[in-house]
Amino acid sequence: MAESSIAKFPKLMIFDAHHYWIRNAHVPASLVVNGNKWATRKPPTDHLLHVDLEIVEGVISAILAAGTYQNYVYPSIDLQGGMIWACFADLHTHLDKGHIWNRAPNPDGTFESALNTVRVDAQKNWNPDDIYRRMEFGLKCSYAHGTKAIRTHLDSAGKLGEMSFEIFRALRDQWADRIILQAVCLVSLDYFLTPEGEKLADLVAESDGILGGVSFINPDIDQQIDRIFSMAKDRKLNLDFHVDENNDPDSNTLRRIAEAAIRHRYRNKTVCGHCCSLAVQDAAEAETTIALVKKAGIGVVSLPMCNLYLQDRTPNRTPRWRGVTLLHELKQAKVPVAIASDNCRDPFHAYGDHDALEVFSQSVKIAQLDRPFGDWANAITSTPADLMGLPNVGRIGVGLPADLVLFKARNYGELLSRSQHDRIVLRNGKAIDTTLPSYAELDDLAKP
Repeated sequence: MAESSIAKFPKLMIFDAHHYWIRNAHVPASLVVNGNKWATRKPPTDHLLHVDLEIVEGVISAILAAGTYQNYVYPSIDLQGGMIWACFADLHTHLDKGHIWNRAPNPDGTFESALNTVRVDAQKNWNPDDIYRRMEFGLKCSYAHGTKAIRTHLDSAGKLGEMSFEIFRALRDQWADRIILQAVCLVSLDYFLTPEGEKLADLVAESDGILGGVSFINPDIDQQIDRIFSMAKDRKLNLDFHVDENNDPDSNTLRRIAEAAIRHRYRNKTVCGHCCSLAVQDAAEAETTIALVKKAGIGVVSLPMCNLYLQDRTPNRTPRWRGVTLLHELKQAKVPVAIASDNCRDPFHAYGDHDALEVFSQSVKIAQLDRPFGDWANAITSTPADLMGLPNVGRIGVGLPADLVLFKARNYGELLSRSQHDRIVLRNGKAIDTTLPSYAELDDLAKP
């Protein structure tokens, strides 16, 4: 019997074996979809199962209570109580905007300044090489951190749409063996009332993308929402909206989108992101909206890091609220709720590294997703994967690929107290290179 210890992780030799065991590990119970799920030799704490995993030819072949066997015929590694997660699914990103901060910083950190700064930078600097390299940099970071699936929104008005979707298709093909990549067009919804909007919807369909846009309260908002639903039904497309990204209680486009989905009897997947104003609305109004969202079968994705950064920001004034939507109330109503990274190092969010664990860690603290932790781990794994139509991503089960993230942290307290920069990422049972790309790769793009 060959055996390794967590202290020898840098060598990673065991993960080269065709058949091996990972022993003495803690796994969030909600991520285990099959296997001997409840056979644990000690009571679960924080909904963590104490298990051993068998990996054969890159696939999970058994999940057993830790210590079921005393002697293993095949090589094994003792994780010493460390945690195992499924690889992440990042449902809402903006890879095309990423990493322009050094040349296009937000002068005051506000939402309006972010819009204006990106608009100017796009007109001046966005070309195929610029967009491609920055998007791929984001993919490199995501992959190294343990992400398996990403959905990115792409600014798509005018000629930018055709250019960005061409780059997306190239990256989707080139990264197909590492990351499942999806794209959503991003324009204001009034764009779909024009001939250019029709062309964009056709481009999205031809690219196997998702139809999307930003919903702003305006006199024609219901007409705009009806139009995008009709276009999506005609082309059999899923929908993904930016919704109510503000602290105005009168901003109720989430409710209007839910009503439209019901009215159109829309059966494809719909995701609404942000939904910030829901948290500042009257309790009765919020409850009505949540009930409609549930009835319409809509999933909600919250972006706690970016919304914390942007919302309720006024220079020289302390923000009064955190910017997140009603995550707990939506989840209690059985609405699928995900969290995601959103913007990275651009005028909408100056920070971030495409690390889903950081997103989870910050979200737990911002939105109090603990005591109990329950199944909140699913919000960055299986729930977004389901909303992306990826039933085998973001979960741990017999017969599924061994796409796993291994941490030395033995519980949530340890997991969320350190960066876990020394994590091990397995893809098909093999350890990948988790070296992050150097920021210097983009130095020549950083000049204003």
